[in-house]
Amino acid sequence: MITPFEITCVILSGGKSSRMEEDKSLLPFASKTLIQYQYERLKPYFKDVYISSKVDKFDFLDKKYLIIDENKEVFSPILALDTIFKIFQNQKIFIITVDSPFVSIETISKLIYESKDCDICIAQTEKTHNLCGIFSSNISISIKTMISNHIHKVFYLIKNNKFKIIQFHNNGEFTNINNKNDYKEALNNIILPYNR
Repeated sequence: MITPFEITCVILSGGKSSRMEEDKSLLPFASKTLIQYQYERLKPYFKDVYISSKVDKFDFLDKKYLIIDENKEVFSPILALDTIFKIFQNQKIFIITVDSPFVSIETISKLIYESKDCDICIAQTEKTHNLCGIFSSNISISIKTMISNHIHKVFYLIKNNKFKIIQFHNNGEFTNINNKNDYKEALNNIILPYNR
């Protein structure tokens, strides 16, 4: 019996996928799409899992779990976070991208545990994973200030709030599917049932 985490998960799936040259969220992945794979593997572990996107493109999803980005012209995770925290106020959210399907539940659990005394808690291996971690609605004012100043760098948001960076040692777990080669490699690394 799985006891879900007490926080909500939001999967970011509104990027351009420019390096992939097609919408990566809809790529075939383990007999479904990448977004459905990511959604279904995380769903048992959270009280709720939502998807943030520019448009409704998901035939498997109950529409009440879809968050449509208010700004459809500019592709920026900062704008997505702004929309998300207009919905989820006074709470912490686990944020993850659609293109990182191998982050383990143990890693997510550690990030949640370590986030108790900060507003942002993210993962780091050889590089920092700015969009894999816990984000508090306390950062909403910072986000709005950044947008008004046309600043869209996620690490700028992180370093201007109370943050914590947690070190992990498994680089492969944080693989991002950004291009065709990444995708081919990821297909060879799918673990079923969903990796824990």
